[in-house]
Amino acid sequence: MQQVPVSLWTLVAGIVVTAISIWIGQNHTLMPVQASLQAPLVDGFFNVMFTIAIALFLVVEGTIVLFLIQFRRRPGDDTDGALVEGNVSLEIFWTAIPTVIVLALGIYSVDVFNRMGGFEPASHPHSAAHVAQMPGTALAATLSDTSQATTAPSIAPTIAPTIGIGASPQTLDKPADLVVDVKGIQYAWIFNYPDSGITSGELHIPVGADVQLNLSAQDVIHSFWVPNFRLKQDALPGIPTELRFVATKPGTYPVVCAELCGGYHGSMRTQVIVHTPEEYNNWRTENQIAQQQNLNQVVAINPADLSTSEFLAPHTHDLGISAVTLKSLVISH
Repeated sequence: MQQVPVSLWTLVAGIVVTAISIWIGQNHTLMPVQASLQAPLVDGFFNVMFTIAIALFLVVEGTIVLFLIQFRRRPGDDTDGALVEGNVSLEIFWTAIPTVIVLALGIYSVDVFNRMGGFEPASHPHSAAHVAQMPGTALAATLSDTSQATTAPSIAPTIAPTIGIGASPQTLDKPADLVVDVKGIQYAWIFNYPDSGITSGELHIPVGADVQLNLSAQDVIHSFWVPNFRLKQDALPGIPTELRFVATKPGTYPVVCAELCGGYHGSMRTQVIVHTPEEYNNWRTENQIAQQQNLNQVVAINPADLSTSEFLAPHTHDLGISAVTLKSLVISH
């Protein structure tokens, strides 16, 4: 019986491995739902890397299993193994292949990074409130900046050097449709809309809008990560960073801090809510009215006109004491 040449077996194995790795690499369900214009770029790169990883795994593990079976020790065989000399051609081959793969992936990743906006020039318009809060000292400073933005919305944007994911080559020199100042603190995200004076603990954006997030950190390094957008950008104390993207699918998606920032790092989560344009306009209008009413109530109340018990009354529930107990404490002092 004629023996099948090793080269033919190698060719067949190569075809099978290629087919399996391509199918798995393009049909896996490891990534969450795509929800941004940048997500397909990242997924395309990930699929290529995953396909190569599957192929290498099958080749390496398949070879190990094959050798375990073919070159196992037979009963009664006490002879020494065959003397094997080095193979220069093989050494060159398995050194050249990984080199080519790494270089190709490096070039591909640079292209993806550029198409996402990573190579945009490092000067972008930021709101004056965002630039002013760069050094940051406390949560109160954030809220005061927000009130300043509310009472003085006419402050012109400031050009500040930044790093991060900026405008794509197609939108380079074009202003973003929506700018949001994002501040990371231990352990929450605060979103300020300079054009409307709205401050929120969640990010609300319209689908299809070119959104620019101006990121900063109050205390330590945080990292703003939206898995469904395939985007992550560090928020650094004293250094403005930027994240610019376009959401493509309405829905609610998690926002996670991906940088260890302290004992409650795991709870530093919020969400980004992608609205239709009509829903976003309704949300914006409702929040502008609500925040203006809250501001008017705060301005209308003069703490000097209140008694001690009246001043503390709204906080009795949080303090865990009754109104009667509060009154007796005030009288005794």
